Amino acid sequence: MKTIAQQLNVKDFPFEIKDKNGNEIYWEDSDGFWAKRKFDSNGNQIYGKNSKGYWVKREFDSNGNQIYYENSDGVVVDNRPKQSCEGKIVEIDGKKYQLKEV
Repeated sequence: MKTIAQQLNVKDFPFEIKDKNGNEIYWEDSDGFWAKRKFDSNGNQIYGKNSKGYWVKREFDSNGNQIYYENSDGVVVDNRPKQSCEGKIVEIDGKKYQLKEV
């Protein structure tokens, strides 16, 4: 499969594509190596992938702090807030119980 630069017959490298906010969403060199990225509305990179198969995913909170990271090497860092089960109702053998966190 041809890369974007190969499809466009680009001869001037590196080849870059930026979004309307100036974020580099695609980059390619003359050897055909490419990388693409996705950004959230705050300019944080939330996804990246390259032609060698490496990928990364990220999530950010409303303050711009990274709260989740995962990559194709199996690294996962999860600092997302955990939801409490306090007050939830569960039913076991026909009886209902309200959970209380201790």
